[in-house]
Amino acid sequence: MGNIRKQIEKGYADLRRSEKLAADYVLEHMEQISDLSIDRLAHNAGVSQPTVLRMLRSAGFSGYRDFCYRLVAELAKKAEAGEGGKGPMYGYTLDKSTPLKEIPFNMAATTQKMLEETVKNFSGKIYQKTVEALANARLIDIYGVENSEATALDLLTKLLYLGLPCRYFSDCYHQQIAAGALTPGDVAVGISYSGESKDTVDSLRTAKKAGARTIAVTNFKDAAISRYADILICTSQEQLMYGDAIFSRSCQILVVDMIYMGIISLDYDRFTDRLKRCEKVVREKAYGGNAPGKD
Repeated sequence: MGNIRKQIEKGYADLRRSEKLAADYVLEHMEQISDLSIDRLAHNAGVSQPTVLRMLRSAGFSGYRDFCYRLVAELAKKAEAGEGGKGPMYGYTLDKSTPLKEIPFNMAATTQKMLEETVKNFSGKIYQKTVEALANARLIDIYGVENSEATALDLLTKLLYLGLPCRYFSDCYHQQIAAGALTPGDVAVGISYSGESKDTVDSLRTAKKAGARTIAVTNFKDAAISRYADILICTSQEQLMYGDAIFSRSCQILVVDMIYMGIISLDYDRFTDRLKRCEKVVREKAYGGNAPGKD
């Protein structure tokens, strides 16, 4: 059911609230859907039949019959390939009884699911607004602490490669001083998995008060940082283990990489030329002629 699931998840973030209810029900009951009539599916999802149809058409299906036909075909292919059974639980927690040999597979499966959730939640409209705001900013400030500092530095590095004016201070006091000096032509990016890191939230709030356009990258749409974000980027909505540091980095780095590639696509010739010039500079500092971004 990989292709059909991906089709629905790809456009999920752009759906209306009622359409998301229909999509959620379908995604959670894929193996039972083909046995339901459209009116029964709509009833179970708590929406109207037209809402179900709009959701399916937005995902690329011509109608409910087309969706069911393709779903049955995909289920049959899966059964033939012997892919039955459940995978590891998403959001599993490590306990003392977990066998050592299971940890790598469970970690990889959890990370994969979180990455899929990130793509599902990152709408095309928000993505476009983000890359355009950063590409056109007079100055870009980046805020993040503790585990999010790695993501902040990665974003800083990639934007510098593209020749964009940006800065990041590891000292939280410096972050807030810099935020207060921003102008309406600037953009501030706050990165916080929980969305509740006081220093990051305070810096983004200060930047917004100064007139800068603000972008927040967090895991939870209702987090404190969202109140000060003009553009809100949510990764997975799942709460995982031990402060979530292990899994949060993967989603945040994915967002940074998507932003990086998106900015390049806005003005391909300009930014690829800039990368070529950076490559020459970096090559002088490395054995073997490593390109930018390679350690």
